[in-house]
Amino acid sequence: MSKSGQKCVLVIDGALPAGVAANTAAILGITLGKRFPEIVGPDVADAAGRAHTGITGSPIPILKGDRALLHDLRERLCTEEFSGLLTVDFSDVAQRCRVYDEYISGAAAASPEEFIYYGLAICGDAKKVSRLTGSLPLLR
Repeated sequence: MSKSGQKCVLVIDGALPAGVAANTAAILGITLGKRFPEIVGPDVADAAGRAHTGITGSPIPILKGDRALLHDLRERLCTEEFSGLLTVDFSDVAQRCRVYDEYISGAAAASPEEFIYYGLAICGDAKKVSRLTGSLPLLR
């Protein structure tokens, strides 16, 4: 993801409680790290020689949306125009599950309209990502 012309953003529902929003961002970030291991830089050492585990070398803005915007973004990301972008979503369907098998069966039983998205990670061509998210404010 560190390639020029690429961009990655998180869009989180600004109405979520702080803990749920933080958990959503963490889950999306873990998945991005798995998909793009090269996004994480090498470990570094401080002046005393203590190690600090590598962190992302690329900025990942965390933007704010609402429930309707997140649903609309998710639908747009399923179109041919944005098919090349990596999309990671975290929804109520996933959040209420305690084991992954519950998520698999819950997702299979839910129609796309039933998902309530807590957050999305969108990565890929910077122009396309910006077209979708460029007007969104930062989550504060």
